[in-house]
Amino acid sequence: MASLKFLFIFLIISGFAFATPALAVSPNSILVNMTPESPRPNSNVTITLRSFAANLDTVSISWLVNNVTSTSGVGKKSFSLTTGASGSSTTIVVKILLPDGEIEKRILIQPAEMVILWQANDSYVPPFYKGKALPVASSEIKIVAIPEIEVNGKTADPKKMSHYWKKNYTNQQASSGYGKDSFIYINDYLDDSNTISVTSQTINQGSSSEGSVTVTVTEPEIVFYKEDPVFGTIWEHALPSSYQISEEEVIFAAPYFMSPKELIRPDILWSWSINDAPVSISGFRQNIIPLKTVSGISGASKLKLDIENKYNIFQTASKEMNIQY
Repeated sequence: MASLKFLFIFLIISGFAFATPALAVSPNSILVNMTPESPRPNSNVTITLRSFAANLDTVSISWLVNNVTSTSGVGKKSFSLTTGASGSSTTIVVKILLPDGEIEKRILIQPAEMVILWQANDSYVPPFYKGKALPVASSEIKIVAIPEIEVNGKTADPKKMSHYWKKNYTNQQASSGYGKDSFIYINDYLDDSNTISVTSQTINQGSSSEGSVTVTVTEPEIVFYKEDPVFGTIWEHALPSSYQISEEEVIFAAPYFMSPKELIRPDILWSWSINDAPVSISGFRQNIIPLKTVSGISGASKLKLDIENKYNIFQTASKEMNIQY
């Protein structure tokens, strides 16, 4: 019986003695860093290797692009290339010859575009205005991500992707996640601008796209127009700082970029004055003022309008105009 036990122990020891030795450094200990992480089409990408388990400066490293050796050498830890067109794929294989064996790392690059659109949700602009409604202090701003990622020859649906948002480089966890391809925030009155970035990723995490946009805040601005009884507001011509009136005219004030954009709401306070004397405007259209000349009297008067959002003291605007009669 003793001899049988000895034989059994000998077999176990022998089994371990002849086992194939494992590499001292595993592929997982070789870390890959790609800059940028989500490259665009036809752009430069740099791939860098690093490891805490092996000295990569003393070993031979080869870089293969789509199975073709591009470069190799001792300590060749970094490699740069230009990505292909949108929808293309580039396979990078890195062969690292360590003292106890070779390790391979495989990187798949699928470049994709990212289109980011933004709008100020509550910024007033007049009808037929060809420009963009701009945000002011405490405006509500909406950002929309449109990643152009091709999967199996088709553009991926942003609603079926995960989106990770950052505002001024701070993660916005509540606004990030599956299907959240838009981000809404209120501009802080202390911020002149905000940088919003997003990374969009397919469900299998095989493809991603990223981008950023900086949204700059402006100041509200009042522009005066003539309101014609027949043709309505004459939007084609803003009134100059000195304006000659005849008989009866109506001046229309357009508070560009003020919020809310519905001018009849009581949020906006309108303060008209002529030669610094307050003028009361009756009716719900507080942004128009009727003017009338007096026969036989000529001269000039200072017309002034001050507006403010009574719920937001940082949204104010003022405009003066000399009225000649």
